[in-house]
Amino acid sequence: MRFFTKVYIALACNLFWFSHIQSQEDILAQLNEIGIVEEKVMMPMRDGIRLATDIYRPKADGKYPIIFSRTPYNFNTWVDGKQSLREAQRALDYIKQGYIYVVQNERGRYFSEGEWDILGVPLTDGYDAFEWMKNQPWSNGKIGTIGCSSTAEWQMAVSALDHPSHAAMVPQGFGAGVGRVGDINEQGNWYRGGAEQMLFFAWLYGVEHDKFKPRIPEGATQEDLIRISRFYDLGPKNPSVDMSEALSHLPIQDILKNVNGKREIFDKMIVRKPNDPAWFEGGIYHDHMEISQPSFWFASWYDVSITPNLALFNHVRKNTKDAFIRDNQYLVIAPTLHCAYTRATENTIVGERSVGDARLNYNEQITKWFDLWLKDEKNDFKENTPRVQYFTMGTNEWQSANTWPPENTKMTTFYLNSNGKANTRFGDGTLTSKKPTADNPDSFVYDPMKPVPSYGGNVCCTGNAIKAGAFDQKDMEMRDDILVYTSDVLKEDTEVSGFIEAVLYVSSNVKDTDFTLKLIDVYPDDTAYNLDETIQRVRYHEGYDKEVFMEEGKVYEVNLTPLSTSNVFKKGHRIRIEISSSNFPRFARNLNTGGNNFDESVGVVATNKVHHSKAYPSQIRIPIVK
Repeated sequence: MRFFTKVYIALACNLFWFSHIQSQEDILAQLNEIGIVEEKVMMPMRDGIRLATDIYRPKADGKYPIIFSRTPYNFNTWVDGKQSLREAQRALDYIKQGYIYVVQNERGRYFSEGEWDILGVPLTDGYDAFEWMKNQPWSNGKIGTIGCSSTAEWQMAVSALDHPSHAAMVPQGFGAGVGRVGDINEQGNWYRGGAEQMLFFAWLYGVEHDKFKPRIPEGATQEDLIRISRFYDLGPKNPSVDMSEALSHLPIQDILKNVNGKREIFDKMIVRKPNDPAWFEGGIYHDHMEISQPSFWFASWYDVSITPNLALFNHVRKNTKDAFIRDNQYLVIAPTLHCAYTRATENTIVGERSVGDARLNYNEQITKWFDLWLKDEKNDFKENTPRVQYFTMGTNEWQSANTWPPENTKMTTFYLNSNGKANTRFGDGTLTSKKPTADNPDSFVYDPMKPVPSYGGNVCCTGNAIKAGAFDQKDMEMRDDILVYTSDVLKEDTEVSGFIEAVLYVSSNVKDTDFTLKLIDVYPDDTAYNLDETIQRVRYHEGYDKEVFMEEGKVYEVNLTPLSTSNVFKKGHRIRIEISSSNFPRFARNLNTGGNNFDESVGVVATNKVHHSKAYPSQIRIPIVK
């Protein structure tokens, strides 16, 4: 029996099970001794399409629970004529723990048949895979799902189908699978506040297969597929692109065309508005769906969609009809970048900021989670695992709570104040508990051709365009098109853990524009580390089901999508927010015309104002732990 492994799990790599690195010979020898590997099993779907699947199972007779990983990424056994060890190590760990490990490509990806559509493939593919696996003679009928990023995002919507064998799930970095949760309407990270998040522009360039790609003949045998995969893995090698330049192209609907990228899916998505019915078809989760499994959620403070992730966790705990499911939801929030949980070290650096020792016993917890639900093992997971485990930056420690935000959190309002000169960090903008009285609005000029550049942040997948994480913002705050509001020096350590809400009263001389906001921890030496960021396209300030354009001179109330963090602002630090109208290329620029934006190349310069007065009390509400 030959044993092989897979590569290029890329963004979705789930490294939790790599307890140590072993030699290739040792791994293959152990697999040969205790396991059976079946490569390129073509699992049939209800419409006849077959999905390429690799199965790793114990050699010993018996029925075993299954860990299932479904991915759009390449897990082919051979690359450049050599074997990789990534999947073999993972599968070996699973087999040793008494599990079968199954990894499958989504429809239309690599050796799987059919046409791929990002999170748009039939939900029934997941259901049919569960049905096929539970009917195999080696299955005990219980299946757990696991994965990070695009290997996680499909799990929530499939959960709503409630297949009886789907016993538990572990979604990690799962935000791009979240469409709508309450007032948050991101449609799988395509939007934030109605503005496009450009990460998918770059991501699709790197992963979308061409419609003219070579295809395996229909009905190819498993033997043929295994043989072909030894020298041909169907993995395209796209030319390297400078995304920091490519994302600047206008109109944005031609960004991929401009770099000779494959754009069939992109062309379809770029013209959709946030409430387009197409978002509600396919594989994205929306809050009318019922999560039907016990779930162990993993999120990150510097991931692209931390707030939607936490909102979904709360939604399931509060609104799922089944009390048993509500009571079996657990959450871990790490201080890392996207899917970087196990990269935490004794001195974890996120961007430029050290958050200290951010390690956690992920392996042990996930093993116990699956043992509990897939083996009916009466272990101590529920007794010893807090409902919410969250890392607090500043004090750099893991904490626990029964809810999110923690129970002892009080929302505290800070009002924006100034004498009309809050521009730059040397301006007179303040955050204070005192309500403003006089109307001295702060004004700045937003030129879409000279946007505020993204510097760090809660982002992923943009190539070289943005470095994610915490970076010192003080030089950025010298720009005149950034309004800066800062609290007094704190007299004691102040823990902020939860959702940060912001209400701005704004006006403009254009029909439509954006307003951005960042939350900043300012150190005594003026180092200013970003914690989270958000944006709102004003045309959607009354909801995503309609567009309401601005009239010059009229003031509008804008509620921004909440930010999220857990950070102790140490004694001597200050709390700061930045407000502007761009954060590019984190978010697509608003060209201020009131037009489609996606098909426009010429912008209009806007004069934007933030009002703070008795009538217009612009404010942020911060969750302070008492």
